[in-house]
Amino acid sequence: MKSDVGILLLQLGTPDAPYAGPVRRYLSEFLTDPRVIEVPRVIWWPLLNGIILTTRPWSSAKKYRRVWDKGVPGSPLRYYSQRQQDLVAERFPQAHVRYAMTYGNPQIKTVVKEMLEAGVERIIVLPMFPQYSATTTAACTDMLFRIMLKVRHQPSIRIVPPYYLHPAYLDALKGIIQENREKLPWSADYCVLSYHGIPKKYAQKGDPYATQVSRTTRALTERLGWKRGTFIQTYQSRFGPAAWLKPYTDDTLERLAHEGKKKVFVAMPGFTADCLETIDEIGYEALEEFHEAGGEDLVACPCLNDDPRWIDALEQIIHEEGAGWIPKAR
Repeated sequence: MKSDVGILLLQLGTPDAPYAGPVRRYLSEFLTDPRVIEVPRVIWWPLLNGIILTTRPWSSAKKYRRVWDKGVPGSPLRYYSQRQQDLVAERFPQAHVRYAMTYGNPQIKTVVKEMLEAGVERIIVLPMFPQYSATTTAACTDMLFRIMLKVRHQPSIRIVPPYYLHPAYLDALKGIIQENREKLPWSADYCVLSYHGIPKKYAQKGDPYATQVSRTTRALTERLGWKRGTFIQTYQSRFGPAAWLKPYTDDTLERLAHEGKKKVFVAMPGFTADCLETIDEIGYEALEEFHEAGGEDLVACPCLNDDPRWIDALEQIIHEEGAGWIPKAR
């Protein structure tokens, strides 16, 4: 029999299909969130609706088609989110375990409604972002809290704090990175730890993301035994003309190729599931640019995904944050 405890895994989102229409709907949700775009509406909306949403969906859809149904069914992010939900549910058979997307489907409001109808009165909310940023963690919890404004009988809620230094998270990363480096038929000249970027001004306003990223990198590379001068931390996925956190991943890879670093290994510790940004941006676009700059081999390490070590880490984190709600770990 199920208990009254729910476990909700929150991801950012993905389109329903790799075509311009669904991509446009997804981008419209994503790019109208003030947590993501901190530009006055009077300036941003004409630009968004007049230019971005009339041109970007077509180019983005082409990229999504390159990753759709390649290796896993449909959207990689949705597939691995479902796998994470199912595997966590196996560890917590008495809890109601669900995942939801901030933008796109399954919507947070739909999933929460179903959980409440199933009798859930206590929810452990796990944002699937190890490092906190207002553009990710806060965007997810904002959506959740807006939904709760309309709920008469509200459940008790615990938000799992950022776990960027949690030993179980770091150990899972270490194991996956070491395993995939050992599989390479060549020895890497250099390693890159690439994280999703945010605008520099967001960090200047107090977003702790950059600090937490640096602390993850330091702790992870110490665990891996990587020496200074053999790796670099970078930021990818910038959007628009404003300055973002540096160094940029694409510029760094081009520089490494020019410096004679012909074989590069790229890991992305900030992503808990493979998605467009990891599979296509790094595994396809960055690879092409690296080749054009004179590089020879570039491999993108798989993300945490459904690796048993990551599921073990999720189980530990949930047990710790669910103390008193969930029986102690076996």
